[in-house]
Amino acid sequence: MNRKKILELIEMGEGLHVEYKQRFSTHEKIAKSIIAFANTSGGVILIGVDDDKSIYGIESEKSDTELVKETAEKFCVPPVICNINSYEIENKEVMAVDIPESDIKPHRIQDYKSYLDLNSAQVYVRVNDKSVLASKEMIKLLQTRQSNKSLVNYSVGNNEKIVFEYLEKNEKISVKELSKIANISDRRASRTLVKLVRANLLLIHVKDNGENYFTSIV
Repeated sequence: MNRKKILELIEMGEGLHVEYKQRFSTHEKIAKSIIAFANTSGGVILIGVDDDKSIYGIESEKSDTELVKETAEKFCVPPVICNINSYEIENKEVMAVDIPESDIKPHRIQDYKSYLDLNSAQVYVRVNDKSVLASKEMIKLLQTRQSNKSLVNYSVGNNEKIVFEYLEKNEKISVKELSKIANISDRRASRTLVKLVRANLLLIHVKDNGENYFTSIV
């Protein structure tokens, strides 16, 4: 990362890999963005830049650096490793927090639990230019992908056949839709769709509001 790259990121605008923060707001809000980038494909938070690309700069490089480090280490579980540097832009200091894609997904907001609770864990992922709360299905997939637990020799049962038949006539399917047409619980429908993604038979997509839907591979 260098000054030229920072100027390019500002010119580019916010997106999957870039987010602007006018200032350091709260640990929780910064942690949300850090976690989303770490759980997805990495990214950069530019502190001192507004949504309209206006340069405000940071008040104190030392104190803001300490706040970001504290956020990454104490408000993210597991802690997230990130690189922090400041650059002079328009005679003001802009801080770049560079977060690589994590090798130990999924990360969550600190909840002081010794385990990841699917019902309460605040796990975020990046969708377009937003950090959104991950669903249970996405969290499960982050866990299995991280441990390389792909399914092989997966046997296709009645519920799976219902999914494929539905997708022959429709572009996508959700947990609720499968639950209704197969007359099974949401939990079982979720498990079925997650297994199909793990077996590389379906793709999972996340909307801007964090909701999931599933489509055929081809």
